[in-house]
Amino acid sequence: MKPPDTIIHLVTRLAQWGTGLSFAVLIVAVLVQVTGRLTGIAFVWTEELTRYALLFMVAFGAGLSFRSGDLVNVDVICESLPGRAPWSLRLIAALATSGLALYLLPHAWRYTSIGSMQTSPALGLRMDFVHVTVFLLLVFLLVFAALRVLGMVTGKENGLPVKPEEDL
Repeated sequence: MKPPDTIIHLVTRLAQWGTGLSFAVLIVAVLVQVTGRLTGIAFVWTEELTRYALLFMVAFGAGLSFRSGDLVNVDVICESLPGRAPWSLRLIAALATSGLALYLLPHAWRYTSIGSMQTSPALGLRMDFVHVTVFLLLVFLLVFAALRVLGMVTGKENGLPVKPEEDL
Protein backbone atom coordinates (compact mmCIF):
# COMPACT_ATOMS: atom_id res chain seq x y z
CA MET A 1 0.00 0.00 0.00
CA LYS A 2 1.21 3.50 -0.86
CA PRO A 3 1.20 6.17 1.89
CA PRO A 4 -2.02 7.95 0.71
CA ASP A 5 -3.74 4.57 0.35
CA THR A 6 -2.62 3.67 3.88
CA ILE A 7 -4.03 6.92 5.25
CA ILE A 8 -7.33 6.39 3.45
CA HIS A 9 -7.47 2.82 4.72
CA LEU A 10 -6.71 3.83 8.33
CA VAL A 11 -9.22 6.70 8.37
CA THR A 12 -11.86 4.47 6.77
CA ARG A 13 -11.26 1.72 9.33
CA LEU A 14 -11.40 4.21 12.21
CA ALA A 15 -14.72 5.57 10.94
CA GLN A 16 -16.07 2.04 10.41
CA TRP A 17 -15.06 0.92 13.90
CA GLY A 18 -16.45 4.10 15.46
CA THR A 19 -19.74 3.66 13.63
CA GLY A 20 -19.95 -0.02 14.55
CA LEU A 21 -19.11 0.54 18.20
CA SER A 22 -21.62 3.39 18.45
CA PHE A 23 -24.28 1.19 16.87
CA ALA A 24 -23.48 -1.63 19.31
CA VAL A 25 -23.85 0.74 22.28
CA LEU A 26 -27.13 2.00 20.82
CA ILE A 27 -28.45 -1.56 20.46
CA VAL A 28 -27.48 -2.51 24.02
CA ALA A 29 -29.01 0.67 25.45
CA VAL A 30 -32.28 0.09 23.61
CA LEU A 31 -32.37 -3.57 24.66
CA VAL A 32 -31.83 -2.58 28.31
CA GLN A 33 -34.56 0.04 27.96
CA VAL A 34 -37.06 -2.40 26.43
CA THR A 35 -36.20 -5.14 28.91
CA GLY A 36 -36.59 -2.66 31.76
CA ARG A 37 -40.02 -1.65 30.57
CA LEU A 38 -41.11 -5.28 30.26
CA THR A 39 -39.91 -6.05 33.78
CA GLY A 40 -41.21 -2.82 35.31
CA ILE A 41 -37.74 -1.50 36.15
CA ALA A 42 -37.19 1.84 34.46
CA PHE A 43 -33.61 2.78 33.68
CA VAL A 44 -33.54 6.55 33.22
CA TRP A 45 -30.08 6.63 31.65
CA THR A 46 -30.90 4.37 28.67
CA GLU A 47 -32.79 7.02 26.70
CA GLU A 48 -29.93 9.49 27.14
CA LEU A 49 -27.27 6.94 26.20
CA THR A 50 -29.29 6.01 23.11
CA ARG A 51 -29.27 9.64 21.96
CA TYR A 52 -25.53 9.99 22.52
CA ALA A 53 -24.75 6.72 20.75
CA LEU A 54 -26.84 7.89 17.79
CA LEU A 55 -24.89 11.16 17.70
CA PHE A 56 -21.57 9.29 17.64
CA MET A 57 -22.85 6.90 15.00
CA VAL A 58 -23.75 9.84 12.74
CA ALA A 59 -20.45 11.60 13.50
CA PHE A 60 -18.38 8.58 12.45
CA GLY A 61 -20.71 7.57 9.63
CA ALA A 62 -21.04 10.91 7.80
CA GLY A 63 -17.58 10.69 6.24
CA LEU A 64 -18.18 7.08 5.24
CA SER A 65 -21.47 8.11 3.66
CA PHE A 66 -19.70 10.84 1.72
CA ARG A 67 -17.09 8.32 0.53
CA SER A 68 -19.68 5.72 -0.51
CA GLY A 69 -22.10 8.19 -2.09
CA ASP A 70 -24.84 7.44 0.41
CA LEU A 71 -25.36 11.07 1.39
CA VAL A 72 -28.14 12.92 -0.36
CA ASN A 73 -26.83 13.51 -3.86
CA VAL A 74 -28.57 14.74 -6.98
CA ASP A 75 -26.42 13.47 -9.79
CA VAL A 76 -28.91 12.42 -12.44
CA ILE A 77 -28.40 15.60 -14.44
CA CYS A 78 -24.73 16.09 -13.55
CA GLU A 79 -23.66 12.60 -14.63
CA SER A 80 -25.54 12.90 -17.94
CA LEU A 81 -23.58 16.00 -18.99
CA PRO A 82 -21.00 15.61 -21.77
CA GLY A 83 -17.21 15.52 -21.49
CA ARG A 84 -15.44 16.48 -18.30
CA ALA A 85 -18.41 18.35 -16.86
CA PRO A 86 -19.40 15.53 -14.45
CA TRP A 87 -15.81 15.25 -13.20
CA SER A 88 -15.62 19.03 -12.73
CA LEU A 89 -18.89 19.13 -10.80
CA ARG A 90 -17.73 16.27 -8.55
CA LEU A 91 -14.50 18.18 -7.89
CA ILE A 92 -16.40 21.39 -7.10
CA ALA A 93 -18.71 19.47 -4.74
CA ALA A 94 -15.77 17.87 -2.92
CA LEU A 95 -14.00 21.24 -2.68
CA ALA A 96 -17.15 22.89 -1.35
CA THR A 97 -17.67 20.12 1.21
CA SER A 98 -14.09 20.27 2.44
CA GLY A 99 -14.14 24.08 2.48
CA LEU A 100 -17.36 24.27 4.46
CA ALA A 101 -16.17 21.63 6.93
CA LEU A 102 -12.87 23.47 7.38
CA TYR A 103 -14.70 26.76 7.94
CA LEU A 104 -17.01 25.22 10.54
CA LEU A 105 -14.31 23.35 12.51
CA PRO A 106 -13.28 26.23 14.82
CA HIS A 107 -16.94 26.97 15.54
CA ALA A 108 -17.59 23.31 16.31
CA TRP A 109 -14.59 23.30 18.65
CA ARG A 110 -15.98 26.34 20.46
CA TYR A 111 -19.35 24.58 20.78
CA THR A 112 -17.56 21.50 22.13
CA SER A 113 -15.62 23.50 24.71
CA ILE A 114 -18.81 25.16 25.98
CA GLY A 115 -20.02 21.68 26.88
CA SER A 116 -17.30 21.35 29.54
CA MET A 117 -19.41 23.61 31.75
CA GLN A 118 -22.47 21.38 31.48
CA THR A 119 -23.36 17.85 32.52
CA SER A 120 -26.01 15.52 31.20
CA PRO A 121 -29.00 15.01 33.51
CA ALA A 122 -29.16 11.21 33.72
CA LEU A 123 -25.61 10.00 33.12
CA GLY A 124 -23.82 12.99 34.60
CA LEU A 125 -21.41 13.14 31.63
CA ARG A 126 -19.61 16.34 30.81
CA MET A 127 -21.37 17.53 27.69
CA ASP A 128 -18.14 18.28 25.84
CA PHE A 129 -17.83 14.50 25.47
CA VAL A 130 -21.17 14.58 23.65
CA HIS A 131 -20.70 17.88 21.79
CA VAL A 132 -17.46 16.56 20.29
CA THR A 133 -19.66 14.59 17.90
CA VAL A 134 -20.24 17.77 15.86
CA PHE A 135 -16.48 18.30 15.65
CA LEU A 136 -15.87 14.64 14.69
CA LEU A 137 -18.52 14.78 11.98
CA LEU A 138 -16.82 17.80 10.41
CA VAL A 139 -13.36 16.24 10.73
CA PHE A 140 -14.44 13.07 8.94
CA LEU A 141 -16.27 15.01 6.23
CA LEU A 142 -13.22 17.23 5.76
CA VAL A 143 -10.80 14.31 5.57
CA PHE A 144 -12.86 12.24 3.14
CA ALA A 145 -13.69 15.25 0.94
CA ALA A 146 -10.06 16.43 0.92
CA LEU A 147 -8.86 12.92 0.06
CA ARG A 148 -11.34 12.86 -2.83
CA VAL A 149 -10.05 16.23 -4.08
CA LEU A 150 -6.45 15.02 -3.76
CA GLY A 151 -7.26 11.80 -5.59
CA MET A 152 -9.04 13.66 -8.39
CA VAL A 153 -6.34 16.29 -8.83
CA THR A 154 -3.57 13.66 -8.92
CA GLY A 155 -5.58 11.50 -11.34
CA LYS A 156 -5.78 8.51 -8.96
CA GLU A 157 -9.56 8.59 -8.80
CA ASN A 158 -12.43 9.99 -10.80
CA GLY A 159 -14.42 11.36 -7.88
CA LEU A 160 -17.14 8.76 -8.06
CA PRO A 161 -18.22 7.26 -4.73
CA VAL A 162 -16.19 4.34 -3.44
CA LYS A 163 -18.32 1.43 -2.30
CA PRO A 164 -17.24 -0.32 0.93
CA GLU A 165 -16.25 -3.55 -0.85
CA GLU A 166 -13.75 -1.52 -2.93
CA ASP A 167 -12.02 -0.38 0.29
CA LEU A 168 -11.02 -3.87 1.34
